[in-house]
Amino acid sequence: MKKLLIIKCGDTLPALVARRGDFEDWIIAGTGLAPEQTITVNVEKDEPLPQPDQVSGVIISGSHAMVTEHRPWSEQTATWLTTAVGQVPILGICYGHQLLGYALGGTVADNPHGREMGTVRITFTPEAMQDNLIGGFTPTIDAQVSHKQSLLELPPGALLLGSSARDPHQAFRYGDQTWGVQFHPEFDADIAAEYVDYCADLLRAEGQDPISIRQSCTDSVAARSVLKRFGKMISQP
Repeated sequence: MKKLLIIKCGDTLPALVARRGDFEDWIIAGTGLAPEQTITVNVEKDEPLPQPDQVSGVIISGSHAMVTEHRPWSEQTATWLTTAVGQVPILGICYGHQLLGYALGGTVADNPHGREMGTVRITFTPEAMQDNLIGGFTPTIDAQVSHKQSLLELPPGALLLGSSARDPHQAFRYGDQTWGVQFHPEFDADIAAEYVDYCADLLRAEGQDPISIRQSCTDSVAARSVLKRFGKMISQP
């Protein structure tokens, strides 16, 4: 049986790794799949990716790298994604969302509104209500975010699905089975708060209040269910 491919683009904070595990652990738990139904490839460490037709689906993780750094492993992964799109269901998360958008011809750069962290309100488009992955949610949900860069321009032909106050491109779909979400469906409030604490000085330098951002961190069942839906989608015969 084919397995879900998790493209690991980096590690989370060391303190979180010790206490909670890493990106791939949270992603696997969120999908509801058993670990043996997944395969994780650490592209940051130059591990080779399988052919797209060898996997049931693809989830691209977050990273502390920046897409605009054009690191060799990131560029190679972007090239691989252009061949995988249309062959297999794909979900990009945060860095993965940006990398996917970049690979398809979108523009990634520093968010002109500054960092977006904590728990924010995502507003979905009318088109999102009919989407196979996003559809069925209420018009707005809360979700965890932690990013400095954003997908400032969607790829040509992409459909906007959601936005937030600081980021107009929180979610998109390309074709019938390729999605990017800037928010973190694998995060909970505890993880989001840890990132706020870690970036507190950087937030203050931008004129933001890390204390109030941390206090606003709340869990979101709706946002986390995106991974569960994706897991069910790729498990269907």
